[in-house]
Amino acid sequence: MSAPLASTPAGHRARILGGYLLLGVLFGLVLTKGELVSWFRIEEALRFKGPYLYEVFASALAVAIPGMAVLKRRRLSALTGEPIVILREPFGRPVRYIAGGGLFGVGWGILGVCPGPIFALIGAGFGVMAAALGGAMAGTWAYARLQPRLPH
Repeated sequence: MSAPLASTPAGHRARILGGYLLLGVLFGLVLTKGELVSWFRIEEALRFKGPYLYEVFASALAVAIPGMAVLKRRRLSALTGEPIVILREPFGRPVRYIAGGGLFGVGWGILGVCPGPIFALIGAGFGVMAAALGGAMAGTWAYARLQPRLPH
């Protein structure tokens, strides 16, 4: 097992982080140009009035499922050199998935954005999304604080 990102040489770390930044910018451009950050597209999907967002989700699955199979089969490493470990988690109690998905969906429907596009929208000039980012960060912080007491 190799060293984590924090203990890698500075030049190598900068290249890795630069690569991640470039991928993030590319992801934001794709989300924006594909209208995946549009509140109207999201509302259309949540009201079952158009298939566009569901087609995008299906295409993501069409890429992710074979990609995960390749990761499992070839035992590839991350950019830092660490092995990528895919844990096999049991399905568990479905109520927790239903409750979590429902809570996520309600937040998505009210705000009109899920966590991925927040940065793309801020970058596109929608400053009000900084409040959404603050809420996402607060929710992440709250989960981290409560996580030891939550059933997992």
